[in-house]
Amino acid sequence: MIDPQTVQQILDAADIVDVVSDFVSLKRRGANWIGLCPFHNDRNPSFYVSRAKGICKCFSCGEGGSAVNFIMKHEQLSYPEALRWLARKYHIDIAERELTDEERQAKSEREAMLMLNEWACQYFIKQLKDTQQGREVGLTYFNERGFNQTSLDKFRLGYSNSQFDAFYRAATLKGFNRDLLFSTGLCVDDGHGGGKDRFRGRVMFPIINLADKVIGFGGRTLSHDKQVAKYVNSPESIIYNKSNELYGLYQARRDITRQDKCFIVEGYADVISMHQAGFTNVIAASGTALTEGQIHAIRRFTNNVTEMFDGDAAGIHAALRGVDMLLTEGFNIKVLRLPPEDDPDSFARSHNATEIQQFIDENETDFIRFKANILLSDAQNDPIKRTEAITDVVKSIACIPSSILRSVYAKECSAIFGIGEDVLLREINKFVRYNRQKRQQDRDREKAAQQRAAQSQGATPSAEAGAPTAADAPTLDTTSATPASSARVEKAKSKSSDIQIQERAVIRLIIKYGYCLLPATPEHDTTTVTQHIANELELDDMSFSHPVYKQIFDLARQVLPTFEQDFQQFSAEVQTKKQQYITSQMQQDGDVNFEDMDSAALIHALERKQKAVEAQATARERKQIKEYRSNYLEKLLCSHIDDAVRNLACEMAAEPYQLSKIHTQFATIVDEIDRLPQLVDEMIYNWKNALVEELIRQVKEQIGNASSEQQIVLMQQLQEYYELRRQLATLIGDRVVTP
Repeated sequence: MIDPQTVQQILDAADIVDVVSDFVSLKRRGANWIGLCPFHNDRNPSFYVSRAKGICKCFSCGEGGSAVNFIMKHEQLSYPEALRWLARKYHIDIAERELTDEERQAKSEREAMLMLNEWACQYFIKQLKDTQQGREVGLTYFNERGFNQTSLDKFRLGYSNSQFDAFYRAATLKGFNRDLLFSTGLCVDDGHGGGKDRFRGRVMFPIINLADKVIGFGGRTLSHDKQVAKYVNSPESIIYNKSNELYGLYQARRDITRQDKCFIVEGYADVISMHQAGFTNVIAASGTALTEGQIHAIRRFTNNVTEMFDGDAAGIHAALRGVDMLLTEGFNIKVLRLPPEDDPDSFARSHNATEIQQFIDENETDFIRFKANILLSDAQNDPIKRTEAITDVVKSIACIPSSILRSVYAKECSAIFGIGEDVLLREINKFVRYNRQKRQQDRDREKAAQQRAAQSQGATPSAEAGAPTAADAPTLDTTSATPASSARVEKAKSKSSDIQIQERAVIRLIIKYGYCLLPATPEHDTTTVTQHIANELELDDMSFSHPVYKQIFDLARQVLPTFEQDFQQFSAEVQTKKQQYITSQMQQDGDVNFEDMDSAALIHALERKQKAVEAQATARERKQIKEYRSNYLEKLLCSHIDDAVRNLACEMAAEPYQLSKIHTQFATIVDEIDRLPQLVDEMIYNWKNALVEELIRQVKEQIGNASSEQQIVLMQQLQEYYELRRQLATLIGDRVVTP
């Protein structure tokens, strides 16, 4: 268990921009940051991060939340696990007791697998450094490859003992069960009730995800037996999906963002040698063609990719695989062909950083031009091969989203192939249309599959998390409905929906401004938004019908005493800072030349400066207090342990639009927070009006089925409701015609 004080310390320390930047390349836009959404295949930046509010939000797919919520979604962690992740990042100590056997067994399989992989990584490192076999075999191999200690530590390289079951015995002795060892792929069943080591006798390359978690391993044999596979990798599991992972991305992510470029190589050693040579924006696809998941991972950090490959024929063809997917996603792709005798590993070890950079500058080539020249040289004078080469290049150009760039490449390829530019453009446009139709068909098939899955489960597509749906509205029996009664049912649902729309508007004000002050009026004293709304609801015996809204409203009232205590402490700190600011400003001479003034002028100037500085300090103080009051409840709810509360609070807190600088410069903008006195009452009156409209509808329905005597009573009630609606309309400012 994590105590509430530690939880609050973690939430206070977590900087949403800092947290998200570990996984997404962000750029400043106004008061917010923006980047590509990590939760869907985002081509245009739609993922906004607000440091002031402490939340992130994708306005395309809808995902986001607080720092805790982001880590939960991105790393598939529970709320306590996400808190521990943030505590490790910000070096906050959490006092935890040893888990009992029952609690350890109850932990999720995912967490257990990550724990085992982390322990295995440390075990392999220890085997490399502390055992005779590890030093003589594993460490000798790494030294021969030129890997220094910094690289060993950075990539957490290790060694697996050559004994049949050395790791299996050590892991079971530590308490890890057989099923877990098999599901991670670290061991395999020996057929006799025990297990054997998958990676025995191999040097170990841990595969680390963007959260610095060991999710798998690659092991290279040091045996010269050709029947033994050179590399063995962990099998896919719930924590390791090979098509989504890139080796070295965790170590390279910051430099990729900083340089806005990454190099893609083939193997583990290529990455490590290039990093050691000073090129720390290098990653590997582990010998496979790039997948959509891997491209999505790269896209978070850069759109500029250079494929570095061996200079032989196999290396050339490897570079051509999967690049069309990069082009489709709008990447700027270049290729770097090494000398025939080299691969990135050997080239990095045989040249210094200056020589490598010079080689890159002189030999880095645009991919389309490279592909056209390579395929043309392979075709030589064979007209069939030449036609196939031209078609292949045309298909690649057609993948490029930009029509201008396609035209540029068509012009260049026209000169290379000796074919008219208009002919190439016609062929390119054919493939563009084909690709567009294919993508639409894929989307339609995916949508149809989702609908079939929803129908098979008896479900309908869900609405936004925590928001009221049609299921939340009052239900009526429609089994024997006639067309006229069906219309009444639909109208009733619409009216119920209107009530929940107004409830949503009120709960939004509580989430965003719950502890802001409303000024005193003849009707009530100075009070918070939450307390004012509570008073109004109690006066008319109203309550929220949606359970999540009610839960948030109750939380806002329960936390109010804690807020008052925290606010007193904050106010004292602001006062101290205010006095420090005034003192520091008064000690600065600024543009005033006090030396040329007589005593009277000097006193007058000092008094003017004192008033100006105090006015500035007071304005700063008011702004800080206003922000503290408006952000306190919002941040608390956006990091709440309850999923429905947290998701709805994040949804309400996110703002999809910002006013442009030009608009704010030439227009007087009244912030919503400055309109709260009018806005709060308006939202409450709208809610009451929706309730009155529902009552009117119900009474009208009852009149149709009532006796003559009952109709008289109901008509009197109806007139009372009409009068109440008229009074509310006067307050709201609407015109109402009473029928």
